[in-house]
Amino acid sequence: MVSPIITRSDSIQRTALCAFLSTATPSSQKQGKQKPPSTASLSPRWLSDVKQRIGHCLMWGLQPAQIDEAGQILHEIAQDWRELVAGSEGFLTDRTRRGLFRQEVVWGEMDSMAHVNNCTINRYAESSRVNWAKNYGRFIDPANKVAWENLVTPRGYGLILKKITTEFKFPMTYPDHVSVYHRLGAEPTAGSDTFIFHAIILSELHQRPAARCVEENVLYDYRLARKTPLQPFMLDVLRETWKLQEAAKLEFSERVNQLLARVRRLEKDSWDRPDAAESFGPS
Repeated sequence: MVSPIITRSDSIQRTALCAFLSTATPSSQKQGKQKPPSTASLSPRWLSDVKQRIGHCLMWGLQPAQIDEAGQILHEIAQDWRELVAGSEGFLTDRTRRGLFRQEVVWGEMDSMAHVNNCTINRYAESSRVNWAKNYGRFIDPANKVAWENLVTPRGYGLILKKITTEFKFPMTYPDHVSVYHRLGAEPTAGSDTFIFHAIILSELHQRPAARCVEENVLYDYRLARKTPLQPFMLDVLRETWKLQEAAKLEFSERVNQLLARVRRLEKDSWDRPDAAESFGPS
């Protein structure tokens, strides 16, 4: 086998890249952590639990007005479940922000243990991160489209993944689809060269997270072969993204809490009344 030819410039660039990766300061030391959403204490299965609770109310027997209310709750969940699950954590879910939307899980992505391979889960996150950067150039900051798209290339400023930590929530299987979203883990600050992303991989079949990732990323200048701070145009746009994340977290957390309160009222007005008696319909 013929050994590849490595030029001196290649060697210098690789050496510089390894050196900066080993010495980059974690962003958690530079930036404050994001406050957890008010829904953080809920069970990961809260959405399916709500459906079961409404089903129990319907089986017990509801008045026509209560049936309408149950239908409205179920319609809202079916239509906006991604926003309720991911948006309540600060993920931006509209089409200009999402990383992957209803990406098909194919049979060949399962391994010998009959579930989607763990490496494939990380590749979903990787693909979402690439689309996250491209979305800025396409939808959010088209004036700097080339610079945003170059973040995923070895030209100019590049976004390099230093570390990824993945929590696998349940073994996902074929057939299914996934939607993947990214959010900033802390508000960007001037001079930052390292920052955190959080990713959520949603199973469309189960309507809950199949996995969560925390990614530590570094901005790298390929022309100078060294890490570099966030550029001014990036800083302005990412700060605005942070504000939108915080607003989404408040909005959708409140919607989740309101939905749960409405379900509880249905329960108190049906099977959980002090004088409740199950309805078996007309005799």
